[in-house]
Amino acid sequence: MGLNSGFTAVLIFNLFSKDVLIIHKIHMYVNIFDNIIFFFFHGLNSKFLFILKMVNYMKLSAKLKLKFQNSSDLIVKTINNTDIIFLESLCSSDKINEYILKTLTLNREKKLNASLIAGPNIKEVINIEDATTYLLNGFTLVSKDKTYAVETKGNLVRSVQSPTAEPDINGPKDSFNESIQTNLGLIKRRIKSTDLINDDLTVGKITKTKVSILYLESIAEKQIVNQVKDKLNTINIDGILDMGNLKQLLCGENRSIFPTAQLTERPDRAASSLLEGKIVLICDASAFALIIPSFFADFINPNVDSYAKNINVNFIKVLRFLCLLISIFLPAFYLALINFNQSSIPLSLLVSFAIQRDSVPFPAFAECIFVLIVCAILRESDARFPNSYGSSISIVGALVLGEAAVSAGIVSTIMIIMIAITYITSMVFTDLELINAIRHIRFLALILTCFLGLYGLYMALFIFLIHLSGLTSVNKPYTYPLAPFDPIYFYKTLFRKPLKDDKKRSKLLTDKNYTKQGEL
Repeated sequence: MGLNSGFTAVLIFNLFSKDVLIIHKIHMYVNIFDNIIFFFFHGLNSKFLFILKMVNYMKLSAKLKLKFQNSSDLIVKTINNTDIIFLESLCSSDKINEYILKTLTLNREKKLNASLIAGPNIKEVINIEDATTYLLNGFTLVSKDKTYAVETKGNLVRSVQSPTAEPDINGPKDSFNESIQTNLGLIKRRIKSTDLINDDLTVGKITKTKVSILYLESIAEKQIVNQVKDKLNTINIDGILDMGNLKQLLCGENRSIFPTAQLTERPDRAASSLLEGKIVLICDASAFALIIPSFFADFINPNVDSYAKNINVNFIKVLRFLCLLISIFLPAFYLALINFNQSSIPLSLLVSFAIQRDSVPFPAFAECIFVLIVCAILRESDARFPNSYGSSISIVGALVLGEAAVSAGIVSTIMIIMIAITYITSMVFTDLELINAIRHIRFLALILTCFLGLYGLYMALFIFLIHLSGLTSVNKPYTYPLAPFDPIYFYKTLFRKPLKDDKKRSKLLTDKNYTKQGEL
């Protein structure tokens, strides 16, 4: 029997001796439970029990062959009664030969232990699930009386190359690639400290993408770290293929047109953000790292400004801010002047505008929208074409279309000049999400100005500022360091102090270690 009824009754009697009726009922229920267990197990088909027993004692290699029966790259070899199992598409044959085959050929010991295997990363395998995970991550399984997983990953990624999305004259010339180990090494090469923590998580039910959260324990605010971890743990999706997917799930895809987390391909930028108290996320199969939190000022002023003299960099920072305003509001400002506020234009210039627009059959608003859409198409084609001839295509297209449109009387010359200035100033910014956000505000300003003139332009400006003020990045204000004003972070981003005066960290990003440079 599954339970001893007499022993059970005596135990219950000792516990509930005051109530004989309760004892009798419990004794009856125990007997019924015993009978159910007995008949269930002894009534099973003997053939089925035999199959269960055979599956339980099946060799690991046979189980994996059954599990990977539709995978043609599964290789199983046997040397000296030892099974060697690996996926040919993920492993390096040179490493397998060096770490495993040579060792097993020379050693004929009866028992297998980790000391007999010459590999840099060896793990003991407990169950079939662990064996499957190791195989899919480029490990080779060595199985006899025990099973070990030896890292023999093949070289399936690019070498470290120069940055393409964030190029710069000064500063380091290396960039992230699609290997999470390489990317982690590029960061640790710059921050040689045990204070740099990297917590690994797996995201994606099918892809099982490895994601690493990096932060400096003595600097980063623990609340932000826990908040990011909680968000990652709540992600329930089949697959994460790139950091861009993870960014949308973490920050909210349709929450705002402005980016609230920053993607970077530069290890030096990631390392600099870590030193300020921010968190950096890297994931396998992605050549970009994600910096959290990120503010609007971070997208306008890149980290590479710190490699030049502050007196030169500050002029460029002011220029970037002017480019932002021109790129958003110049077309709307021109439309307001030409349609509603002609008295604000000098007479000679107004006459010149009128002569140029005399042969154009369309209103200024339609003319402006048409040229902006054409320029947006040219810019998109420039981004999608191969680098060898993408820029030349957009330049030739702009020249040919602009000249032809003016000659045909479809658009005026002044409109071509205005839109050209608008797009040239927008090219100062490299973040695609910021460029797209600028485009949205630009069209909003145009539509409001078409109906309200300069009042519509002011309304678009207020909407732009109010929207920015309402955004947050992991509960930190997006308009920081202007609102709330913080002189420490202000002099790191919007206006740069000399490097010798950069001695403190922002209190918004860290709550324990404010000093980063002592007195000279």
